[in-house]
Order: sequence, then C-alpha cells, then structure tokens
Amino acid sequence: MIFMRLFLLTLFCFLAVGCSANAVNNGTNASSPTPAKKPVGPVPVYGFEIVKTYPHDPKAFTEGLYFKDGFLYESTGKEGESSLRKVEIETGKVVQKWDLPREDFGEGIAEVNGKIYQLTYQQGLCRQFDATDFKLLKEFNYPGEGWGMTTDGTLLYMTDGTHVIRVMDPETFKSKRMIVVKRDDGEPQMRLNELEWIKGELWANVWHSEDKEVLGKPNYIARIDPESGAIVGWVDLGGISPKDQPSVSTENTLNGIAYDAAGDRIFVTGKDWKNLYEIRITGPKTQ
Repeated sequence: MIFMRLFLLTLFCFLAVGCSANAVNNGTNASSPTPAKKPVGPVPVYGFEIVKTYPHDPKAFTEGLYFKDGFLYESTGKEGESSLRKVEIETGKVVQKWDLPREDFGEGIAEVNGKIYQLTYQQGLCRQFDATDFKLLKEFNYPGEGWGMTTDGTLLYMTDGTHVIRVMDPETFKSKRMIVVKRDDGEPQMRLNELEWIKGELWANVWHSEDKEVLGKPNYIARIDPESGAIVGWVDLGGISPKDQPSVSTENTLNGIAYDAAGDRIFVTGKDWKNLYEIRITGPKTQ
C-alpha cells in the first residue's frame, strides 16, 4: 500500500507540472518561443577635413603605408614597378628604395621590432627586411593572396581581399587567429585592403567601395574592433580627390592609411595619386 501511495503521488506531481508547462506554452509566448533580437542602431559615419596636402609620386601604385620617425614607408604594386620605399613626407622624395623582382606585385607592409614585412599579391611570399638598411633577412610563404597589413606593435594583421583579417606571428608568419568582419546588417564586408592600427582599432580601406556589390559608397574606410570583427564606424572620404591622378590612370582608388601616434596625425593617399593628405576626422554625421 505504501508503494502504491508513493506511485500515485509521483504521478500526480508529474501531471501537474505537465499541465503547468502546457499552460505557459499556450500563452502569449507560444508564437515567439525565442526572444526577438533587439534592433541595432546604425554604425556612425564620420567625415573629414584636410589639414595639409603633401606631394606624392603619381607613379606610386600605393599598396601599403605607415609612418615612423618623420618618414613615410610605402609599398608599391604592379609587376615590374613594385618597390619598398622610405619617403620624405614634406617633399615626397624617395630617400631609400628596394625594388622587387619584376614578376612580383608588392602589397601591404608593416614594421615590428625593427623589421619590415612586405606582402606580395599572388606570389604567396612575405619578405622580411631590416628597417634601417632594407637588407633582405628572410622570406615566408603563406596560402592565398596578400593585400593589406599593419601591426599593433606585437602581432601582424593582414587582409586577403575577403572579409577575413588574419592575425600573424611575426616570427613564423603563421596564422594565430582569424577576425571575421561583418557590417551591422550582418553581411560580410568584402575587399578589405590596406590596414592601419589607430588607437586600438583596425582601419581598413575597402577596395572600390563605390561598387554596389561591395558597399555602394566611394572612398570609405572601415573602423574595425580587432577582437569582435565588428565595424564600429565608417570614415567617409568621398570627394577627397576627384581629380587626383593622371588621365591615363584607371585606379582612382583610396589605398594607404598612415598614423603618426606621437603627433596624432592621420595621412591618406591612393593608387597613383599625386597628393597625400593629412586629415582630421569630424562628426559623426547625423543619420
């Protein structure tokens, strides 16, 4: 009898809980079993002001750029024309240069611990140079394409034309992790190109951002959280250089960001542009 009473009591409790659960499921939450996502506000868009204009070699097909100790370091592309350069910012004069083999297409550059790293486009080859005399020290191989590159002072960050940024160990040039970059609408931001590390953010040129399938807005720079890959802001540089290259050029494309941390100055230029611009960020703009 005791066993039977325990059995009936357990059965009663089971049925009561079941009825209670059904009552909840049949209530107001029945049509939305998972909470709705909270709407996300638009990513802020910042404008710019030109602080100063500097001369830039109009035959420099800029693929990489950074600032150090009063000089710009630049990587240029195109087969037969690719180089690594040290440039006087005030005059645009090239004071040091290393020419890549004619078959190579130079891409992004960055410096870590006195060594310059330079990517190539489709050769899968990264070269390491002594930053003082441009002596070639080492070569690394990597899969896929090389586009842009920067550093946080310890690690290297490189793009390959997709929405993925690879975080690389400068000693081995092996990938440590991947950063997947998406817009606030959830779509991947493709064609990430030249990079710069600015105040804890990754700033990325978007190659031909004016193309509708890419972004639909000309000369936009994405400001990226390096931990999450989220785009936390845009810099709209549309119209910065409407007549900035020779008539023979077909690549009127912003590509090249350099940051002077000591002076808090930002420089931008593009492929075959005759000017380099120091800019001040304004905004954000009202949506």
